Amino acid sequence: MERLGDFITGRKQTYEEGRIRLAPTNVVPLSFLFVIIVGTILLMMPFSSASGEWTDFVTALFTATTSTCVTGLVVQDTYAYWSLTGKIIILILIQLGGLGIISFTSMVILISRRKFSLQDRKLLIDAMNLDLGHGILSFLIKVFKWTFIVEGIGALLYSFEFIPRYGVVNGIWYSVFTSISAFCNAGIDILGPDSLISFNQDTGILCTTMFLIVMGGLGYVVWFDISSNIKEGIRKQYKPSQIVKRFGIHTKLVLLLTFVLIALGAIVVFPAEYANPGTIADMSLKDKIVNSIFQSVTYRTAGFAAVPQDQLSPVSVLIGYFLMFIGGSPIGTAGGVKTLTMFVVIMNVIVFMKGKKEAIVFKSRITEELMRKSAAIITVSFGVAFIATMFLLLTNNLNMEDALFEAISAVATVGLSRAVTPTLNVFGRLIIIGTMYLGRIGPISLVLFFSGKKSGKDRVEYAEGKFYVG
Repeated sequence: MERLGDFITGRKQTYEEGRIRLAPTNVVPLSFLFVIIVGTILLMMPFSSASGEWTDFVTALFTATTSTCVTGLVVQDTYAYWSLTGKIIILILIQLGGLGIISFTSMVILISRRKFSLQDRKLLIDAMNLDLGHGILSFLIKVFKWTFIVEGIGALLYSFEFIPRYGVVNGIWYSVFTSISAFCNAGIDILGPDSLISFNQDTGILCTTMFLIVMGGLGYVVWFDISSNIKEGIRKQYKPSQIVKRFGIHTKLVLLLTFVLIALGAIVVFPAEYANPGTIADMSLKDKIVNSIFQSVTYRTAGFAAVPQDQLSPVSVLIGYFLMFIGGSPIGTAGGVKTLTMFVVIMNVIVFMKGKKEAIVFKSRITEELMRKSAAIITVSFGVAFIATMFLLLTNNLNMEDALFEAISAVATVGLSRAVTPTLNVFGRLIIIGTMYLGRIGPISLVLFFSGKKSGKDRVEYAEGKFYVG
């Protein structure tokens, strides 16, 4: 029986001693790479372009990467350049990338009723960054079920806006595509050349988009924890406050951090853009508030733009760097280093400044291992963004503000651009392709992929050295 890793890579691996073993940390990067290659080949074909001509390799590779990595940066307008077949291929890549290729492969195995080995379960747990001793398959089924339900709700809400504008067939198609793209935090649309700028005074479309972005960014663990506690609370007639108190620590932190970051972004963007004629100056007060909130939400790795990003004030760009880099929350469709990762690092600093030994949150201790992992994630992600920015400046005629915005948007798989992406030369596009890929597979997966087997030397204890910092 082929194992999950073999199913993805297309070759059979044996696990006896002395044979090749494909570790879960290798399967995740290779599975994304495999799908990107297949997507590139399909998008190069004449049937994928609206003109019926072959698409050059770099454009196809860039589009396949940005779709699979659910980033949203594009070098060709999706609505005009690609044919219906090409758009369907892009949509499939977005859904694959958003839910995770390992998750899809696992579901195929479940549907085909093939045996799910312990190694397959371990792979799935690692791929989804979970900490479950049991119930992984039921968790996976719930992920797919509720993903399609939420995307369906989003498509229904969009249809009330799009069907009157574009007719029944096109309206349904646009609704489905936009809903999947928004939930997966991809930010790719087929509505026109300017993302959602034409709809920046349509509260219904903006609110539906924000709903889908936030739902995708909260993470599945949060969904299911809230759902189970609400059901139990209704059954046992708990008060709302009692239900909230029963939420898990992870859920409480994610909800709190999500609210704080969205509010922080909106509070900064609103005054910064209030009188900016390039963004929201000519809007009503209501639309100014909605667009300020939307800009804060879309910074959280969504990639949809309701105002021209190249017209944003320096203050809005600065807060954008921060929010994009953080991104959404773990075990969801969003990118970035994740909310809890940044929180753990900040807590580590606070603990050190207060002279305490442990960080306590909601009467629970943050482990030293989690702190080290969080520090590694942020360091590697920052390093990738720094290197990408440097090479963009070396190979393209960009200023620092735009290059850094593009690099962070790519490594955090955000998809927002200050009108830079289509102007990049071949070297610039290849840099962004690599950055998007590294950002999506995750810095920890990247480190483990190249680290090889542990040598065992880390078990040797050495004398403490005298080092000076600060």
